[in-house]
Amino acid sequence: MSTNFQPGLPGLLSATALPAARTAAPIRLLTLTTIPVGTNPLGVAVAPNGNAYVTNAGSGSNDVTVINTATDTVVGAPIPVGTRPFGVAVAPNGKAYVANSLSNDVTVIDTVTNTVLVPSISVGVTPVWVAVAPNGNAYVTNQTSNDVTVINTTTDTVVGAPIAVGSAPFGVAVAPNGNAYVTNLGSDDVTVIDTATNTVLVPSIPIGINPYSVAIAPNGNAYVSAFGPNTVTVISTVTNTVVGLPIPVGTNPTGVAVAPNGKAYVDNLGTNDVTVIDTTTNTVVCTPIPVGGNPFGVAVAPNGKIYVTNTTSNDVSVIPPFPTLTTITPNQGPTTGGTPVTLTGTNLTGATVTIGGNPATGISVNPAGTQITATTPPGALGPATVTVTTDGGCASLVNGFTYTSPSHATSLTATPALAKLFPPHVYFPFLTATLKDLVTGLPVPGQTITFKTGTHVLGAATTNAQGTAKLDETLTFPLILANGGYDATFAGTGTLLPSSAHGEVLTP
Repeated sequence: MSTNFQPGLPGLLSATALPAARTAAPIRLLTLTTIPVGTNPLGVAVAPNGNAYVTNAGSGSNDVTVINTATDTVVGAPIPVGTRPFGVAVAPNGKAYVANSLSNDVTVIDTVTNTVLVPSISVGVTPVWVAVAPNGNAYVTNQTSNDVTVINTTTDTVVGAPIAVGSAPFGVAVAPNGNAYVTNLGSDDVTVIDTATNTVLVPSIPIGINPYSVAIAPNGNAYVSAFGPNTVTVISTVTNTVVGLPIPVGTNPTGVAVAPNGKAYVDNLGTNDVTVIDTTTNTVVCTPIPVGGNPFGVAVAPNGKIYVTNTTSNDVSVIPPFPTLTTITPNQGPTTGGTPVTLTGTNLTGATVTIGGNPATGISVNPAGTQITATTPPGALGPATVTVTTDGGCASLVNGFTYTSPSHATSLTATPALAKLFPPHVYFPFLTATLKDLVTGLPVPGQTITFKTGTHVLGAATTNAQGTAKLDETLTFPLILANGGYDATFAGTGTLLPSSAHGEVLTP
């Protein structure tokens, strides 16, 4: 088996044999923005000014493409760097540090002017990735020399001797507490470095086969992609221990980046898609997002968009920000569907809506992407989950809408009041009103009927098994007579529509 990383990607001089990536059909077809760049784009990082910097490692490139993340267009000409540039990171001072894996050096770019500040800082053998610590130092993994070089980003000089780590180090990320986490492809573990002292704090945290990239979530946990078992392992940066079981993702996961909202984006090189993990629950959310050929690097811009380098299609896919869903109004309607609803949230542009798994119709999204109007589909009686899906992900209100029984029309029949004393009329001494369900044709028991004459409420009564409510009129008859009759009213329920009837006065 070849020791190269992957056909179509630059060969890494690693002793670790990695499995061949597989391809699979995307789960859903999207219309993501795609930006052509150089050949074999690998690393990507976003500067404080919002520009994304993409390393192009293919022969004939050996440069960095700059993308304006506001317009998703390329800025200027590619910036020449060293041979086979791999990882890139941007320091708080705005300098971008590019690891050149075949020229064994790091190139420094001024992201204000997009010019090279320092053509070459010599590091170890086969530098592949770089990350910047809170103290401003850059940490460069050297895959063949099995160590990490530290660069002072103020002076752009190497600090001290290389730090020995595991076998074939690859990814590196620095937690807010200052600890740097280095993935070791060859020894299948993670080494923890104290960036305050530049010494190894934890030599080895065992991970699944071929740990690749690592990223730190807002909650402080480190997320490590394992290329071999197709999983992501979570490490607590407080205890430096593994949290829970590995999270299954797509085939051959590589790059990992975590957005400020806590969503982790994992490139799956073998399935040409991106898995999204909710780092608050450590579970996969939504279906994978299809991107270009053999995705490798990933970064999150300040505007919330996600940039994915596609190594064989020579482009960058732009994933929109993750959507949120806050409310649905009204939150109930009949099982027959047809209820107009309004949903509110963020990043809803292009969304589809399902309620109880069934697609809503008549979807319209406002220009700001914060409100959707739609019509509910038919659904099963009871609570149903509302889900919006965009090119950037999905968001749900669990049991956010309740399907109720369809409302039935009713009829109310009122008997006349008595005005004929001799002989006494059959209706005396009660007012009666009978309620009927017009859909079933059956009488409706147990419902309240209100009796009123003019502005005066005579009283209320409950319908019996025959659907009839009775109210004594003995004392109120003169008032009924003065008003020319009475009205019986049923106010309705969630499943029965209101109805009313007028009772006349019988005269000799």
